[in-house]
Amino acid sequence: MKKVYFDNAATTQVRESVISKMQNALADFYGNPSSTHSFGRSAKTAIESARKTIAKYMNAHASEIIFTSGGTEADNMVLRSAVKDLGVTTIVTSKIEHHAVLHTVEALEEEYNLNIEYVALDSDGNPDMDNLKEILSRDNSKKLVSLMHVNNEIGNKINADAIGDLCKMYNALFHSDAVQSIGHYSWDVQKTNVDFLAAAAHKFHGPKGIGFAYIRKSSGLKPLLYGGEQERGYRAGTESFHNIVGLEEAFVAAYDNLEKEQKYVEGLKKYFINKITQEIPEVTFNGLSGNLNESTYTLINVCLPMTEQKGLMLLFHLDLKGIACSRGSACQSGSSKPSHVLAEILSDKEVKKPSLRFSFSKYNTKEEIDYTVEVLKEFINS
Repeated sequence: MKKVYFDNAATTQVRESVISKMQNALADFYGNPSSTHSFGRSAKTAIESARKTIAKYMNAHASEIIFTSGGTEADNMVLRSAVKDLGVTTIVTSKIEHHAVLHTVEALEEEYNLNIEYVALDSDGNPDMDNLKEILSRDNSKKLVSLMHVNNEIGNKINADAIGDLCKMYNALFHSDAVQSIGHYSWDVQKTNVDFLAAAAHKFHGPKGIGFAYIRKSSGLKPLLYGGEQERGYRAGTESFHNIVGLEEAFVAAYDNLEKEQKYVEGLKKYFINKITQEIPEVTFNGLSGNLNESTYTLINVCLPMTEQKGLMLLFHLDLKGIACSRGSACQSGSSKPSHVLAEILSDKEVKKPSLRFSFSKYNTKEEIDYTVEVLKEFINS
């Protein structure tokens, strides 16, 4: 049976160089990075080297890169401290954010009587800039805007520069969940007025369980976890050394090969669009995922012409054929509810139709696309 992995938005295959780097770290660098002896110093030096490397690629200060367990922790760290410690009383977000943001904001609303404003979206899922401006100008309350750079289900890209400039104009903080962006798009935090970012290594061929938060210097953010003085005091606990060096290796490989790999993966997406529209003409694309200019090159979200009842067996059938994809975020895979993203931008009738997200990487091929589209076509016509 063929094995085809088109669920790279959920997680990615780890690069061989990353595995090798992590194996060496586990074997040779077992000292506690907080220890003052040579074993500890060696590990600490490698961690600080990784921090500096990431900061260099993002045009940030090394002290602004804080290692976390991943994007969810980074989002929680930023949002919670912004309310608890920075005096934020209004969070502006959208209803199609990742649940790491949405559920955190909902919890903060209950705990702190926080004011939540959801920016209006157009029919494709893009934030309405006029509405955002109106919300920011409404009063003088301390505000934080949290909008993801690349939507993990429909691939829409926000204009981070324009939103950052608007936040600066109205003295609001800007946070972006960049989990689907970092490793796939360049970031220059001196050019883009962003105060906080969240990233996860496993989205760009690194290990799971490690990511980082970018926290602009002198922001005043306080720790989410208390204990030791690790991570500049922002995150207590012994550092996950092997994961940090794995993150660094994946990060450097992603950006050193960015142009070449982006061109290749973009070619796969274009080929997928052409192939599926040729073989299944009734297919439609959710959000802007079918637009090569206005969505990420890494994923496509398709609505397939079949009944809701038949669609219930679709993922099971694809799995039997060795094809991995998803209905939406992997974090919701066990839920019977429709995608909250699609429910927000599609009509009640459309959202009941089966939709699938296919996400691509450097390890995929056109032959895999041919096979997948043929399997889909056979299932639809059966």
